[in-house]
Amino acid sequence: MENDTEGNIKTSVIKRLANRYFVDAMGGMAYGLLASLIILVVVQQLGKIPGLEILSSLGIVTLKINGTAYSYDLFSSASPLIGSAVGVGVALALKVRNTVVYPSVLVGAVGYMLGGPVGAYVASIIGAEIGNKLAGHTMIDIMLIPFIVIITGSIAAIALGPYVAQLMTLIGNIINISTELQPIPMGMIISVILCIALFSPISSAGLCISLGLSGLAAGAATTGCCVSMIGFAVASFRENKWGGLISQGIGTSKIQLPNIMRHPVICLPVIITAFILGPLSTTIFGMTNNAIGAGMGTSGLVGQLNTFIVMTSAGEPFISVLIKVIVLNFILSAAITLAISEYMRKKGWIKYGYMELQLQ
Repeated sequence: MENDTEGNIKTSVIKRLANRYFVDAMGGMAYGLLASLIILVVVQQLGKIPGLEILSSLGIVTLKINGTAYSYDLFSSASPLIGSAVGVGVALALKVRNTVVYPSVLVGAVGYMLGGPVGAYVASIIGAEIGNKLAGHTMIDIMLIPFIVIITGSIAAIALGPYVAQLMTLIGNIINISTELQPIPMGMIISVILCIALFSPISSAGLCISLGLSGLAAGAATTGCCVSMIGFAVASFRENKWGGLISQGIGTSKIQLPNIMRHPVICLPVIITAFILGPLSTTIFGMTNNAIGAGMGTSGLVGQLNTFIVMTSAGEPFISVLIKVIVLNFILSAAITLAISEYMRKKGWIKYGYMELQLQ
C-alpha cells in the first residue's frame, strides 16, 4: 500500500512537471514565436509585393561605429528580438512574478542567439525558475531577482545553447538525408509530426527552423502544416462558418487546441490526411521548401511563397509549381480531411459543436 502511494506521488509529480515544461512553457514559446518570428516572416513576404517595399525596411537600423556605418535588420529571422518574445512567453506561461518576467527579455535574446528557439526556451526556463524560487525573500527583490534571472539564464544559454544548436542541426541533417533516401516513410513521418505540431502548443515554425529542414523534408513539413490548417478550416465550417475558415485557413489551427483537449477525436481527420499526403509530397509532387516556409503552412501564405521561391529557383516552371501547390496544399488537404470528418460525423464519433471556436 505504501509503495502504491509513493508510486502515485511520483506519477503525479512527473505529470505536473511534464505539463509545466512541455505544455505550458512550450505553449509560451509558441505564442512568443507567433507574435515575433511568424509575423516578421509575413511582413518580409509582404515587402516583396510591388508598392509595399517599405515593409522590408521597417526593422533596418543603421549604426555608426568609428565613422563606419553598419546596418542591421531587427526584423530578420536571426534577430535577438525573437528570443526576447520567447523569453517573455515562457515566463508568462510559467506564471512567475513580474520581477522575473522583465529580465526574461534579455535571457531569451541571449538563448536565441546561441541556440535558436530551443536555446531561448531552455535558458528562459532555467532563469525564470531559479529567479522565481528566490523571489519574495529579500527586501531588494526589484534589484536582486532580475540580476539572478539574467545571470543564471545567460550562463545556461552559454553552457547549453551551442550544444542545443548543434543537436538540432544534426537532427535536421539526418531528417533531410533520410527523406532523400527513403522519401515515402519519411514523408509520412514528417508530414504527420508537423501536422500535430501546428495544432499543438509546439511551434511548427520554430521546430523547422531549429532543425534547418530543407528540400523534400521541408516540402513534406509544409504539406503537414497545410493539412492541419486547411483541414480544420473546412472540417469545422458548419460550426464556425467563414470567420473560422479564414482564422484557421490562413491564421493557425492552434485555436482548435482547447477543443482538441476536450475531444481528441477531432484531430484524427487531419492526422490521417497528413499520413496520406506526406508520401505524395515527397514522390509524385516532389515538393521542396526551406526552413522558414516549412513550418508556416498556409499562415499568411508564407509556406506557399517560399515554395515558389525554392522550386522555381531550382528550375521548375512557375505554372507547374502553382498547380502542385493548389492541388496538394489546398484541394487535396481540404477534400480528404472533409471526407474523413464527414464519415466520422455520420458514425457519431464527431458531434456538432466539437469543433466550435470561441471567436471574439
